Amino acid sequence: MKRVSVKDLKENLSAVLAEAESGNSIVVTRHNAPVAVLGPARPQAVHGGHVVGRTRLRPALRGGTKGRALAVLMEDRGNR
Repeated sequence: MKRVSVKDLKENLSAVLAEAESGNSIVVTRHNAPVAVLGPARPQAVHGGHVVGRTRLRPALRGGTKGRALAVLMEDRGNR
């Protein structure tokens, strides 16, 4: 596990956050004593429903858009 001082963290915040985002854990130290651990954020749990993995994929649109795909998308988003 990589260690970084508070001073170095302040100077290189973007680089340290990028390293944590890539999956590495970083121990933040103050006077060589650990004070915090930075690591990747855990994704929120996604509820897939009761049929996930049990049924076949279904198309999002029942029929073709007949050349009006943008209008259909806008209707779906509620921007009529």
